[in-house]
Amino acid sequence: MRRPYVILIGSASGIGKSTIAAELAKKLNIKHLVESDFIREVVRGIIGSEYAPALHSSSYNAYKTLRDKNRYQSYDELISAGFEEHASFVIPAIEKVIYRAINDYDDIILEGVHLVPGLIDLEQFKEIANIYFFVLASDEESHKERFVKRAVQIHRGGKQLDYFTENRIIHDHLLKKAEDNEVPIIYTESIDSSLKKMLRTINKSCRTIKLKNSLDELEDIIDILIRKHNGSFEKISYIMDGFTDPLVRNVNINETKEAESFLNYLNTHPNKKEEMEKLYNLSKYREFLICASDIEELNLIEKELDDKGYLYKEI
Repeated sequence: MRRPYVILIGSASGIGKSTIAAELAKKLNIKHLVESDFIREVVRGIIGSEYAPALHSSSYNAYKTLRDKNRYQSYDELISAGFEEHASFVIPAIEKVIYRAINDYDDIILEGVHLVPGLIDLEQFKEIANIYFFVLASDEESHKERFVKRAVQIHRGGKQLDYFTENRIIHDHLLKKAEDNEVPIIYTESIDSSLKKMLRTINKSCRTIKLKNSLDELEDIIDILIRKHNGSFEKISYIMDGFTDPLVRNVNINETKEAESFLNYLNTHPNKKEEMEKLYNLSKYREFLICASDIEELNLIEKELDDKGYLYKEI
């Protein structure tokens, strides 16, 4: 019997998590979609502001309620500490909601700023549910644009717009927490690309393909696989004549920024590029373990690579 899905989507305010969570729920036909803000309101009704002033503040200004502000080395540390204090009151209730969904054998998506990697204890659910945790990210310019639109839509323009800097600090803090706890970070270039990246992890549709591209053509491979189809490649095996076993390299590149960083590294380190060039020359083809959001997307990737003449075919 399949274990229920528990999908958590965290991000700072104004990244687009509510929209993406709703679309993901439609894609996966999950009827339970819960915002952590709703859970926070319930907790506020139980715990008074005199006992938990951070809880009754917003995530971006909870730092004002901290007693010993002078012990923090920077403004970023202060904002992050206030944010975690605020979230820590909500997280136990979030865990109760997760447990109830699993106990009722219901799939559930939870989204909100209170979903902080490392603070939520997901280990307790790993044996009884399929747990997926994502943190959404955005460049600062796009974040600010969405943040302003959201503030206007919910009629909090004056109050909330004053706190973009603090929200951006929370954004960066969540990314650091995600990295520290090995939670996937999804850059939200578009709703469609974000969904495909998340589904790639949830559905885990992978395939090994044989490629005969040159090193100079690697950028085009990456463009097709990652930029166009939001796929990833997790492993490369170099198949070389005279060797019994292939030379295997685990790469795990699944974001455009990671791919660009990798290509830039090669272009700025001639010795490393030369080493890889030798590997390419020694191997008659490379086996790429690629992943995408579903089988159909994998088929599209393989067809496009074939159309461009990159696929290696046994004679």
